[in-house]
Amino acid sequence: MTEPARTATLADISFFKGGDAAALAKLSAAVRWRMVEPGQVVVDEDEPSTDIFFVAQGAVRVQLRAASGREVLLNEFGAGEFFGELSAIDGAPRAANVTAIARSRLCIVPAQAFLEFIFATPTACHGLLKTLAAKLRLQTERTLEREALPVRLRLFSELLRLSRPRASAPGERVVSPPPPHHELAARIGARREVVSRELSEMTREGWLARDRRAIRILRVTEMQKLVSAELRAPAA
Repeated sequence: MTEPARTATLADISFFKGGDAAALAKLSAAVRWRMVEPGQVVVDEDEPSTDIFFVAQGAVRVQLRAASGREVLLNEFGAGEFFGELSAIDGAPRAANVTAIARSRLCIVPAQAFLEFIFATPTACHGLLKTLAAKLRLQTERTLEREALPVRLRLFSELLRLSRPRASAPGERVVSPPPPHHELAARIGARREVVSRELSEMTREGWLARDRRAIRILRVTEMQKLVSAELRAPAA
């Protein structure tokens, strides 16, 4: 006999695990839960809302769209992660668009309730600060890459970020499923056709092996060294 699905709670989200029971009970009374489908907009750029969103399951994508239609992919968040904290903190309109990329269950926390919980819970406050620092470091890293690296090295860096070790082939890494070319282009600030050409050349030259299921990175150490050398090259 199948057991009924258990209702999700804040305790299921890693950010809140170990939190004070009384503080969590108070916060739970203020939150609401929402299920969104792939492609559904969660928040839009310049929207005046200030809620913070925690991903209980699924995944969302954060991106900017220029008037020309060009998109810049800023980040993706999966289960246990959160977004919208900047508007919750400073009350300013949303800085980017957030769209679901998988069927996702979101926990929506009003800004005031979230801030009260943070101020009353030092471990949660520290967790928030560490997450903000990590996001800032990532954006700083990507900004430097876009300004300093040619497309190929930006692709190297992004593929390495997206990859995981390949258990059956030590020394290789894999990206699975492989991102569409337009998505990779949005990640690194390049045109789709340029990314397509570079991926084809990288495959012919033995940097990658590709099929419909995955991109295998074959020369991981060489890629890492080339990116590092270019970013740390002395000024002329």
